[in-house]
Amino acid sequence: MDVILSVEAIGAVVGAVLLALFVLGLRRRLIQRSGGTFDCSLRVAPPEDTEPSGKGWVYGVARYNGDRVEWFRVFSYAFRPRRVLERPSIEVEGRREPRGTEELALLSDAVVLTCEHRGLRLELAMSDDALTGFLAWLEAAPPGQRVNVA
Repeated sequence: MDVILSVEAIGAVVGAVLLALFVLGLRRRLIQRSGGTFDCSLRVAPPEDTEPSGKGWVYGVARYNGDRVEWFRVFSYAFRPRRVLERPSIEVEGRREPRGTEELALLSDAVVLTCEHRGLRLELAMSDDALTGFLAWLEAAPPGQRVNVA
């Protein structure tokens, strides 16, 4: 009798885990449905005088939506973006290759872009192709918008 209960309990746990993974995958598909998405890790930039580390990076998916980039955490069930970056408020400060333990925390082909958005320094890590698209999106601002791209 105890064996049957433990098998049922294990089956329930496995079922719950599979359901959770299915919902995460479904959420990602719904976010990507409108197109214009790319893998993008994000963190609040550490002070400029500190050596970069792998701490603080959160893996996510970014989506273009008009004059905004909406950033969603990958491992979250929320359908609202965690962070929204408005094109006129983004100032690119520079780009660099991952250093030290960052190489372990980020995707293998990532480039780190340091930006300021509304007074907050952020670092975005994305592939070289996604970076090209992001910078082109920034430069494609309507006439009269002030955009600072380094």
